[in-house]
Amino acid sequence: MHIFRHFAMIMKHKHYVFVHSCKAGIPWRGLWHDMSKFHPTEFFVSAKYYTGKGSPINEERRENGYSKAWMHHSKHNKHHFEYWTDPAPSEPVPIKIKMPLVYMIEMYCDMLAANKAYKRKAHKDTDAIEYFYKTGMNDRMHPESAELLKSLFEMLAEKGEKETFRYLRQLRRKKDY
Repeated sequence: MHIFRHFAMIMKHKHYVFVHSCKAGIPWRGLWHDMSKFHPTEFFVSAKYYTGKGSPINEERRENGYSKAWMHHSKHNKHHFEYWTDPAPSEPVPIKIKMPLVYMIEMYCDMLAANKAYKRKAHKDTDAIEYFYKTGMNDRMHPESAELLKSLFEMLAEKGEKETFRYLRQLRRKKDY
């Protein structure tokens, strides 16, 4: 197990999320971000699969076909779109619920921070939009939530972080979403 390295990676990620959340105008969300990562269901499983090159969740999925840590994490953190899905037994596909703006902003900060924490100096502003399309997130989220996230990642790729965070602060004040 890589307990100390995993702990350091969590703290690096949380640091980036906090910095980004402050820039986006939601510092409290950044401060409390991902506290469930310290729950034994997530922490010890993720420490076991820690590689330092990507999410331990993916390693756990490769070995087991699913991730118990991710199931816990996504249902305890409102900044993950999976939290906002209802796998109703009477429906052929999960019901997708539009995410509140504050959690959309936190998700943006989270994904940007994860990319920086894992890729380090190899991070590029185009990574987020590439990840968005590669994973098919837009098909698994509420259409309005997916459209906002896509537009934020496109803005990041085209105009950079500073302009995207400025837009997020404006959006938060307007509450148009």
